[in-house]
Amino acid sequence: MNRIILIGYMGAGKTTVGKALAQELGLSFYDLDWYIEERFRKTVPHLFAEKGEEGFREIEQRMLHEVAEFEDVVISAGGGTPCFFDNIDYMNQQAKTIYLKACPDVLFQHLKMGKTERPLLKGKSEEEVKLFIQESLNKREPFYQKAQYTLNVDLLESYEKIKDSVRLIRELLNI
Repeated sequence: MNRIILIGYMGAGKTTVGKALAQELGLSFYDLDWYIEERFRKTVPHLFAEKGEEGFREIEQRMLHEVAEFEDVVISAGGGTPCFFDNIDYMNQQAKTIYLKACPDVLFQHLKMGKTERPLLKGKSEEEVKLFIQESLNKREPFYQKAQYTLNVDLLESYEKIKDSVRLIRELLNI
């Protein structure tokens, strides 16, 4: 039975790398945010607005417990998922956890290029977003560091780099 959970800050490439890894290993891929959206028939930004961050984090924890029971999966967790409740400990019990680590500048560039609406960044200027990334990354880092493995993903700008990341993960996990 294979279960791999990718964690890291938003924009680190968890979904991109997760999809490529799942495909290469012949496993199912689940993005936790997409799973939540499908189950609740509402977007994450909508749930955030409707329930507040605390309400959303409770939903997220319940859905994590659902999806982390699946077998032969690669799961991309939300950026904040490991930082609430006992989520990181639970993930470590259920799966092999990998922290996709990227520096704030790289995260900023990825988020700037991305098309996804990020509730935590809404209405912020570029400077405010950079500061927000740095501050929240500092708070989240202790949780991310609890992952069983860490992979630096500062250079994920091409398909080749994504393939390299998949190869490195396979080496880390001996699979």
